[in-house]
Amino acid sequence: MAQNTVGIVGLGNMGSGMAQTLLRHGYEVFGTDVATKQQQTARKMGVNVVPDIASLCSQAKVIFLSLPMAKHVSEVISGKGGIIEHAQKKTLIIDTSTSEPEVTRSLAALLEPTGHQLLDCPVSGGPAGAIAGTMVMLVGGEIETFKRAGPYLDVLSSKVVYMGASGNGHAAKLVNNLLCAAHLVTTAEAVALGTKAGLNAEDLIAGLNAGSGRSAISEVNFPRWILNQAFDSGFTMQLMRKDVGLAKNMIADMGLELPMSEQVSQIWAASEDNLAGENDFNTIVKNCGLGD
Repeated sequence: MAQNTVGIVGLGNMGSGMAQTLLRHGYEVFGTDVATKQQQTARKMGVNVVPDIASLCSQAKVIFLSLPMAKHVSEVISGKGGIIEHAQKKTLIIDTSTSEPEVTRSLAALLEPTGHQLLDCPVSGGPAGAIAGTMVMLVGGEIETFKRAGPYLDVLSSKVVYMGASGNGHAAKLVNNLLCAAHLVTTAEAVALGTKAGLNAEDLIAGLNAGSGRSAISEVNFPRWILNQAFDSGFTMQLMRKDVGLAKNMIADMGLELPMSEQVSQIWAASEDNLAGENDFNTIVKNCGLGD
């Protein structure tokens, strides 16, 4: 099978964005998804859409996963009709989903005797980063597997950080998303305080970004999606609530008491009462002093 052939399972916002980047760099891309709309969109951009995992495995020895949850990753890899059942020899699986570290480690152990390889490569940068090939990847897995995946990761990302053993990439991504969730809350409250004191919100954000209080949330999210009320980043409340919940579980598993993280997780969990899952994740600011 040609080295410039790749497969993608999951052709949503992130999967289709990665497909566009890979196509632009001369890769032949095969993809599959359960949703007809996403199949149609991918087909129009040049993806060879196939009906199932078996068909995908027959075409590609390098397979990207872009799926909502760990249970979906497990099903695609080890379930009936999954990758293990149909993969070619020495298939490389690159999981870009934000998943659960222990599930990833279990799957890596399951794959090892089969000769297949698994990397956990959760990504940051959203759909725009996937389309532009400027995502950040936090990678866990065997170092030799990481080296094998290097050419593909370099095409898709502006920065790749190797985190060590299998599952470490997903652990690092959950920590990152917990911090992102916290920064959305604290920055929204800071802007609410400043505007109440008579400051213009745009001017305040510019001032914060010139000082030590800045973050990616103040530098990117507020100007691009919040202050203009666009709320169209492509990442949903449902997905961020899931990630914050997984981070909370990880804290409990580690036996830690982290009161600020606990409060942040409560704010995100409570948002389910008034912010629908399909809403943009930046709308959390409406529950943090910046309501309509």
